[in-house]
Amino acid sequence: MSLSRIVRGVKATFGAEILRLVAQAGIILLLTRVFLSPSEYGLIFLAISIFSLTTLVATLGIPKSTAKFLTEYRSKDESQIRYILRSSIAFNAVTVGIVCVAFYVLADTIAAVYDEPALEPLLALGVAYIIIKVAHGYLLIAFQGFGKVPLTAATSTVSSVGHLGFITLFLAFGFGTVGALAGYVAGYAIAVGVGGLLLYRIVSTYPRTDSPESGLRRRIFEYSIPLTASQAGNLLYKRVDTLMVGFFLTPLAVGLYELAKQVSTFVIAPADSLGFTVAPMFGEDKSANQLDHAARVYEQSLKYVLLLYIPAVAGLVLLADPAIRFIFGAEYADAALVLQIFSVFVLFQAIDKITNDSLDYLGRATERAIGKGVTGTLNFGLNLALIPTIGVEGAALSTSLCFGLMVLYNIYLMDREVSLDWGRIAKFSTGAIAITTVMVAIVSVLEPYVDGIVSLFAVVAAGVLVWALTSVVSGFVDPQEVRAHI
Repeated sequence: MSLSRIVRGVKATFGAEILRLVAQAGIILLLTRVFLSPSEYGLIFLAISIFSLTTLVATLGIPKSTAKFLTEYRSKDESQIRYILRSSIAFNAVTVGIVCVAFYVLADTIAAVYDEPALEPLLALGVAYIIIKVAHGYLLIAFQGFGKVPLTAATSTVSSVGHLGFITLFLAFGFGTVGALAGYVAGYAIAVGVGGLLLYRIVSTYPRTDSPESGLRRRIFEYSIPLTASQAGNLLYKRVDTLMVGFFLTPLAVGLYELAKQVSTFVIAPADSLGFTVAPMFGEDKSANQLDHAARVYEQSLKYVLLLYIPAVAGLVLLADPAIRFIFGAEYADAALVLQIFSVFVLFQAIDKITNDSLDYLGRATERAIGKGVTGTLNFGLNLALIPTIGVEGAALSTSLCFGLMVLYNIYLMDREVSLDWGRIAKFSTGAIAITTVMVAIVSVLEPYVDGIVSLFAVVAAGVLVWALTSVVSGFVDPQEVRAHI
């Protein structure tokens, strides 16, 4: 994979991420400032967390396994492409059907466990949400396997814009929390229609399968098993904490916790785009026995991630309180401390974005699943101990700590696979910390003058300007190289 191809993919997915974030920001502001109370806001994301758990069971890692084999067989034997897709879709159709029946039967029991009557009408949308969300996720990952990252971006953009439009429409008509959740379902449904058409056009260019490769279907299913375990560990970080906050505390606590988590993920877009673009390249490099090239690409990706996210973490810590108060309102002020704790999670998540899927394409899914399973279980145990004692801050602390341990383990696996240059990594890590120190000094002086939205964004802009100038002056960033790839 050439640098120009990586840049094209990053620009496409980053553009889609920007649109998604703009839409998500609009949704959050509408929900928090206009239509819903903090408790109602928490109920929506408690329901989505419940659906996410069932979605994991419904997919069983099959989409990512499919992407891995699509990447492999595009260069190995194109006649198997249709067979790979048919097999994986058939697997998912069966698992989704079983899960949806089980969810329909158990929905009342789930609502009773949380003792939240207001949760029941939201769970009624569960089957529709699960089916559409699984199909949406399958399409995004399939496009990645085909090396069609811009199509992933296009499909993601359709769902993001659809979410904003439908949620606004349903809330304006007074449908409340049910309308907001239905807006998510409708947005995904439109994207599935568009993405399905795009996938059909891609598949139609490949030859029909006259003789399916013996054992290929079994290999797809077998490789999905460690991916399922890995996704389960990922769920322990991203959703189970919310479920436990809802169980031990209140919907209000869920609202505060989810708001802080969502704000923290807003800055992940560049790393997400970079990771999604370069991950298939690692599989291509391994097939071509070019692991040295893979190592250099990973190191360069890590350099830019650290340069972006170490300062971002510092900025979140310094400006969390005024940001929450002035953007979302004083009733959400208690989310500020949670956001400060989550700032560490942001850094580790950014590194994970360029490491996680890459290991799958390198054939390290089993080892990665073990690490994620162990640290995810530790996270569950810490949440169990900390949430009842210190509240939502305990959930944020546990998630950040355990996720960090998992990312360090994944970097170790990456080093074993491609032999990283640790001297080079230490050099640019030190440089990123030095640049952050300069930025923090300026922002710390300006922070006391923040008294509203305008001054908040002015301080943020000042911090970004100092960061950019320091990065260029120090030689960390070459402006000509940046312009050449924009």
